Amino acid sequence: MRIHKIESNVGGKARAARARAASNKPARPSSVPARRVTLGVIVGNRGFFPGHLAAKGREAMLRVLKDEGIDAVIIDAAATNHGAIESRAEAKACAALFKANRERIDGVVVTLPNFGDERAISDTLRLSGLDVPVLVHAVADDPAKMLIDNRRDAFCGKMSACNVMTQYGIKYSLTSQHTQRTESDAFRRDLREFAATCRVVKGLRGARIGAIGARPAAFKTVRYSEKILEGAGISVEPIDLSEILGRIERLKDRDAGVQRKLEEMKAYVDTGDVPDGALLRMAKLGLVLDRWMTEADVSLSAFQCWTSLEEYFGVVPCTLMSMMSNANMPSACEVDVMGTVSMHALTLASQTPSALLDWNNNYGDDPNKAVCFHCSNLPLDFFESPRMDYQEIIAGTVGRDNTYGTIVGKVKAGPMTFARFSTDDRTGAIRGYVGEGRFTKDPLKTFGGAGVVEIAELQQLLRHICRQGFEHHVAGTFSHVAGAVHEATTRYLGWDVLRHGNA
Repeated sequence: MRIHKIESNVGGKARAARARAASNKPARPSSVPARRVTLGVIVGNRGFFPGHLAAKGREAMLRVLKDEGIDAVIIDAAATNHGAIESRAEAKACAALFKANRERIDGVVVTLPNFGDERAISDTLRLSGLDVPVLVHAVADDPAKMLIDNRRDAFCGKMSACNVMTQYGIKYSLTSQHTQRTESDAFRRDLREFAATCRVVKGLRGARIGAIGARPAAFKTVRYSEKILEGAGISVEPIDLSEILGRIERLKDRDAGVQRKLEEMKAYVDTGDVPDGALLRMAKLGLVLDRWMTEADVSLSAFQCWTSLEEYFGVVPCTLMSMMSNANMPSACEVDVMGTVSMHALTLASQTPSALLDWNNNYGDDPNKAVCFHCSNLPLDFFESPRMDYQEIIAGTVGRDNTYGTIVGKVKAGPMTFARFSTDDRTGAIRGYVGEGRFTKDPLKTFGGAGVVEIAELQQLLRHICRQGFEHHVAGTFSHVAGAVHEATTRYLGWDVLRHGNA
């Protein structure tokens, strides 16, 4: 059996963070290692169709997977006829291989170089016990090669394979075109999107989110159901803010960990206008957060901010949250756990930082433009020229000196995917919406972190948000990955999610 080697990224985020601090340069998503996806591969074959097509199709698929940086788990070429799966015995052998590698396999690609045997394909998936996304791919015929030695009929075979998988209750995804050449640009795009779908499904199942502090009393909009999330495989680990502040009290100013965190922050963003005392308090808070998240085994977080930390500790946690989000460890404010879930889905799909934003203002009279804003804890990668400053909104009530730690600046221009998920206690379901647009270069003079977005049929989306009672918070990322997020959440996770624009 041939299994492509998987490269481990364990410890990669920690190494990246250390490298950023040492280089004294702002973080960028290129410093966060991309997670390699591993796909099980089933090559379909049917004996009275040309077997050489199955063998060549297998080789082509493995070549394309390698080109795209995707690892493969596939039965040895010599173990079956043409290295494909046709008989019950071959299905059992392939299923056993998949079972042995179930912790590694993120999804399965079924490729049909000829008609294929629909029974063997479905039997392999059923016997493997895998509950992962499945992509069904059929190789296109060449009109110049339609005689018996080279005709594929995968166009027809794909329908039979999908029919039997449906009978078996197996969920599957389809390519953008019914048949495609394996080496085509269209299939490579589909493969990349499918890999993103696999990351979202695997990353949301088993996710653990740290809820740091209580929901601010004024923010009933961010309420959620832990039980519904647990039913979806997402756990929430809470800690009271008093425990965080108590641990901070025990730290000395010259503690080595505190000083390291202080240097990390200074290396991350311009802190020139921030008092030393505020920076030291932030460093202590950051160290305690790091240690608790390690203890609780969480890499995602939602943080109480408004306004307990400012009044009783004298800083905002925005910079620390920005640093985590920029390292692809999403952190949402106002204990918006579902905001964190939304950010996490986008980060899993794009493998780049995501942010939590407010749908905040109209932009002039353009019905398809709006201002997205936060105070802010946006990742550094979102900005043109970021700096650390004080939080102007809260400063009016708790005093400027108690609100240092925000990351402020204009959001840069670029592609955007937005998403929001919520728990619906009335139905016991998770629902949401996802779509695409862009951050524009339109001028905007304001405070905090803000940018102008342009989204087709925005007014229709805003009506949907209001009619369905969704929150004013929305997650965004600099990439177009709505298709992968929608496929993952609706087809494989069973959530009720609208794809805005239905592209």
